Amino acid sequence: MKKAIKLCWAAVAAVALAALAALSVPAPASAATLTEVTNFGTNPSNLRMYLYVPDRVAPRPGLLVALHYCTGTGPALHSGTQFAALADRYGYLVVYPSVTRSSQCFDVSSPQALRRGGGSDPVGIMSMVDHVRARYSVDPARIFATGVSSGAMMTNVMLGLYPDVFAAGAAFSGVPFGCFATTNGSEWNSECANGQLVRTPQQWGDLVRNAYPGYSGPRPRMQTWHGTNDDVLRYPNFGEQVKQWTNVHGLSQTPTFTDSPQAGYTRTRYGGSGGQAPVEAISMQGVSHNLPVDAAQAIRFFGLDSTAPTSPPPTPTPTATPTPTAPPTPTLPPGTGCRVGYVVNAWNTGLTASLTITNTGATAVNGWSLAFTLPAGQTITSGWNATYSPTSGAVTARNVSYNGSIAPNASTSIGFQANHTGNTARPASFTLNGTPCSIA
Repeated sequence: MKKAIKLCWAAVAAVALAALAALSVPAPASAATLTEVTNFGTNPSNLRMYLYVPDRVAPRPGLLVALHYCTGTGPALHSGTQFAALADRYGYLVVYPSVTRSSQCFDVSSPQALRRGGGSDPVGIMSMVDHVRARYSVDPARIFATGVSSGAMMTNVMLGLYPDVFAAGAAFSGVPFGCFATTNGSEWNSECANGQLVRTPQQWGDLVRNAYPGYSGPRPRMQTWHGTNDDVLRYPNFGEQVKQWTNVHGLSQTPTFTDSPQAGYTRTRYGGSGGQAPVEAISMQGVSHNLPVDAAQAIRFFGLDSTAPTSPPPTPTPTATPTPTAPPTPTLPPGTGCRVGYVVNAWNTGLTASLTITNTGATAVNGWSLAFTLPAGQTITSGWNATYSPTSGAVTARNVSYNGSIAPNASTSIGFQANHTGNTARPASFTLNGTPCSIA
């Protein structure tokens, strides 16, 4: 555990260096502030959630989950890195999870944390993502994770557990998914930290694949950074991460592109030569664990620098906590009843609608479609936590991969943004898998 504390304090300096690096990216004047969010959903390890919403948000904003180092906090990472300043420029949202256990390290070791939906920190972090998606028209194809040290390890974990949520990650001084696993309750794995846990690419890749059995969809892109003189999470972990993520993507271990973006840095790309290759790795010669966090390069890798904000967002309307994304079709009818809550927030010629679907029956709903008719003049322009077809008139919202099951007396939340020509009323009725629902 002493080494764990060493990891914590060593990473503090990394963020201090990042603050210096931030001087190169002038931040626009902003009144936006970091805000703590409570009651954001399932939170088995008592994480705290902090959210940064810039003054001007892109029409379909990206979402970045920024994960702190040991002994750190979400607010410390917010103030010590450029991610919020870049959000002001590009209009994306940033969630800063904050650990409350004594070490202030993320749980990347326990069996619960390394199994999809198993519990601990990853479940709480996903609740934060879902909470934001229920309140803002987040682009589901632009959700990302990044982190420093312990947060870099959690970045690997989140990309492994939720490949259908995260499009990419950037890990600064991390280790591969599953490398820090323990079974004795310890947060520290000396063998992994010392770079002694060496596996084949296939073995590393299998750890990721086995965390979400049966998943065959696209995998997140990975950018990883490591100093050759890292004495906390030693440098061999850099190569092991490259092995893991190239194997997950089915790529060769031979880079397709190599350059030196600055003195002492070697950058390799795998599976492509462009700036958004499936795997990008930056080796930093002579740099310790306290490496500078180049937020601008992470944002570039994500593609979050491609959409500038246009206008202030509508005030988000609170809704019930949602569950995640991507599509099947209904397989079973609902129980004996359903209820729909519908909240509209309208402005000028636009509106957002937040819907809470509650199964009031005694039988679980496994796969659902919610049918309703939009009032004349309303046209859906984007949606979240469901697919919507068509975009006007008689609309059907269908579940996505994470939220297809609704237990008895449980709820799920969805929403959409729409244009209107003056009529902002809600639909007159709803049916869930053909069963009429009451309206809350």
